[in-house]
Amino acid sequence: MIYNKKLIELRENSNLKQYEIANILNIYKGLYNQYETEYEIIPIKHLNTLCNYFNVSFDYIFGFTNKKNYKNSIDEIDKTKSGNRIKEFRKENKITQEKLANELNMARSALANYERGRNVIATPFLYSISSIYLISADYLLGKIDEKINLN
Repeated sequence: MIYNKKLIELRENSNLKQYEIANILNIYKGLYNQYETEYEIIPIKHLNTLCNYFNVSFDYIFGFTNKKNYKNSIDEIDKTKSGNRIKEFRKENKITQEKLANELNMARSALANYERGRNVIATPFLYSISSIYLISADYLLGKIDEKINLN
């Protein structure tokens, strides 16, 4: 993934230090540093907080678009709506859970839990689905209602 460049750019353009972003996320500065270096993968909940703070989309942070944000984007992620969208996307493309799980190198049961709305999709899987199938991460998370293709 390449979200770290955008995180650094947004932080520096706002004249913020890593410890200030860590305070926003209510985490230690060292952990935030690991997110910026991609030593640790930033969880969706923290990425969502930063997207909301900087008023940018997941698609922008992931480098899928130069457009910083979408109209009518909501702040919260709805696990149920996100799960339904992942399932809908999979069925529209005639992809079985098994096939998609294999493509994403994850357990089918984990994918099933995302689709059932039990868990919010993990950052690397959201990034992979969006980049492989060119579908908006913001749409899949339920932050926007317009189905955007990332061509």
